[in-house]
Amino acid sequence: MNHDLFRITDAQSRSISPENFSGEKGKGGMALTGTGAEHARELGQGWKISPSIVIQPGETFELADIQGPGKIEQMWMTPTGVWRWSILRIYWDDQPHPSVECPVGDFFACGWGEFAPVSSLAVCVNPGSAFNCYWPMPFKRRCRITLENIASEPMTLYYQINYALSDVPDDAGYFHAQFRRVNPLPYKEVYTILDGVEGKGQYVGTYMAWGVNNNGWWGEGEIKFYMDGDRDFPTICGTGTEDYFCGSYNFENQQTHQYQAYTTPYAGLPQIIRPDGLYRSQMRFGMYRWHLTDPIRFHQDLRVTIQALGWRTDRPYLPLQDDIASVAYWYQTLPAKEFPSLPDKDYLEII
Repeated sequence: MNHDLFRITDAQSRSISPENFSGEKGKGGMALTGTGAEHARELGQGWKISPSIVIQPGETFELADIQGPGKIEQMWMTPTGVWRWSILRIYWDDQPHPSVECPVGDFFACGWGEFAPVSSLAVCVNPGSAFNCYWPMPFKRRCRITLENIASEPMTLYYQINYALSDVPDDAGYFHAQFRRVNPLPYKEVYTILDGVEGKGQYVGTYMAWGVNNNGWWGEGEIKFYMDGDRDFPTICGTGTEDYFCGSYNFENQQTHQYQAYTTPYAGLPQIIRPDGLYRSQMRFGMYRWHLTDPIRFHQDLRVTIQALGWRTDRPYLPLQDDIASVAYWYQTLPAKEFPSLPDKDYLEII
């Protein structure tokens, strides 16, 4: 809840969409050409002439270019096609490299390329592919948002980016989100969610798309937060994967003895993809945890890891070799370090 909702301020509300690409005051609904022009041919200007865009294969489309100071308050978009092949990027204050770089589905906690409803405070996914983001994103000088289509087919996008032009506090951090994937995780290696962060800030969320390649329970691994000079041992250490995502005891429904999906304001397991006995194999899970009331604060540096750990038949732990992808979300001061390169199209693909 926005606790300042009742305050009357000098902030100016603006919105960017295909009906107003620049977000300028009094410039919405003026289009004469667009994806809806044929349907509005008897109605004319102002009648849903440009509700969406088509991004061609290999094209990067600039969704927004905003001069600040201001704050992104909400984003809604409806990408078609393969979500792993649509890359969302956000640039702050003329940095040459993005502070957000992520396949669009994973960014919105829907990483397996299939719809699953998400009802949380930071992200909502609604039917059919309605992706909504409520992370507040302040910026002092400039915000650029792009979407790249690396698929071989065009993709259609309806979108709306709602923001406010207003002063930004001096201590405001800049929003970051970084995607990673390892498939398969080498035996006895620990999965790295985030590394190489330098500066001051706070870690605010994790999304994971976890594909299990073994029988049995897979979530014994501990998440660890190494901060401000930690080397061999972390300051914050979890007790298990399902525990970190605010579940317990294998995510199991004690009545049905099956995995139980859930989606809550702060944490969830909204997606469970089960084998079908023919073409679909391996269990696949989508999980999120938002640190909205308990951000992980760091002052110099941050590294986040999680173990992939199951059980052997006679009960020793079993290091797993799973297909794991993640998105780390955090705020920090600028300048920020450049991210590692995204995997190529073939490595990103979900099969």
